Amino acid sequence: MPAAAAPAVAVEPSVRAPLPVLGRDVAVPLVTGGEVTYAALDYAASAPALQRVWDDVAAYAPYYGSVHRGAGYLSQLSTDLFENARRTVAGFLDCRADDQLVFTRSTTDSLNLLAAALPEGCEVFVFETEHHAALLPWRRAGRVTFLDAPDSPAQAVDALERALADRDPYGPALVCVTGASNVTGELWPVRELAAAAHAHGARIVLDAAQLAPHRPVSVRDLDVDWVAFSGHKLYAPFGSGVLAGRADWLREAEPYLAGGGASRTVARRADGGVDVGWHETAARHEAGSPNVIGAYAIASACKALTEAGFDALAEREDALVRAVREGLADVPQVRFLSLFGDDAPRVGVLSFVVDGWNSSHFAAALSAEYGIGVRDGLFCAHPLVRRLLGGDTGAAGECGAPEAGALNAIRVSFGAGTPEEHVARFVRAVRELVRDGARWKYRTVEGRCVPDPSGRA
Repeated sequence: MPAAAAPAVAVEPSVRAPLPVLGRDVAVPLVTGGEVTYAALDYAASAPALQRVWDDVAAYAPYYGSVHRGAGYLSQLSTDLFENARRTVAGFLDCRADDQLVFTRSTTDSLNLLAAALPEGCEVFVFETEHHAALLPWRRAGRVTFLDAPDSPAQAVDALERALADRDPYGPALVCVTGASNVTGELWPVRELAAAAHAHGARIVLDAAQLAPHRPVSVRDLDVDWVAFSGHKLYAPFGSGVLAGRADWLREAEPYLAGGGASRTVARRADGGVDVGWHETAARHEAGSPNVIGAYAIASACKALTEAGFDALAEREDALVRAVREGLADVPQVRFLSLFGDDAPRVGVLSFVVDGWNSSHFAAALSAEYGIGVRDGLFCAHPLVRRLLGGDTGAAGECGAPEAGALNAIRVSFGAGTPEEHVARFVRAVRELVRDGARWKYRTVEGRCVPDPSGRA
């Protein structure tokens, strides 16, 4: 039975307009002819830069200089800007007074840094539901216990408590957990998991890559030991990330990278070798010339989001999530993926499958025929997506497989810069594709579905 016309996407008048982002007026070609304003609905992978961030970076760029130890005016200005950015981000995260904040390249880089700083004998506990950036770094560091996907927040806390209590030997331990799933958008019980970790003598690191752009993150309130996130998901795609938290493990570890900036003193020994004294501050893990523009961009984004107000941003985002779910509620072929249930609190991330469609083909049609950018595949969370799709969590298939019946899904994600029209176009496009099929032929090129030059279907 054909699906009815899509209901209009309505956002309450009390909810603020989207924040201006770079690229909001970019036009892209359609295979069916003409152009349309690009609908960027892949925020969970990389969010567009806020216009405010871009303007701040452009204003600073002519004054760029080397940081730390430079005697020139631009070097001193850049050093002040870099260290002020560190303080701004620490304030955004509500860090403790004695916490360290290290600028890194990304969330992945941050968690690999922490993995390299684990004390000897440390056991890591991580749910199989994590993004690979949080799932994989610990394998080189020592013992890792992978916990099964829970069915509810309460089950997650219970499973962690039992695993921590049963560890043998009962030595140092670290829990790594996401704040919001990059697959389902669901919020995890971070505060409760932190309490469970501390009750059993463990520490906890929060992967806030998907949480920080959508909700306030307070290190003190959540009582986490570390937090990691990326600038490119926080509307600051300039190659920087953050690891912030307890200083002791970082101070006692060998520098993540050896080189200038991390070293305090270097001297030759009588035997011809070299003695090195390393910094005990964040500089210990920031060897080389730092990404000043990336750090400044993150700080600018933190200020912009704080000034906009997370309550208003979350209210608007919740309205967009409802618009998608309600707009597709009467399309039985569309099935949303969820770990904790459809009504679980979430950020603006939704993954789904469409009966009768390969997800790579469906995503290609959304792009080529409607100018909508989404993501398809396993979203760097292979065990979780396979579990949600009822597949073998131990299977080794790759992302984006175009074959019929391949286990992959489609993800739509949005945030502070998403216009209502983009969400309305997405809902309309999904309904039309389900009802009428693709208007164009597609083929597989290097594992991806792309429009076939031969033309219409």
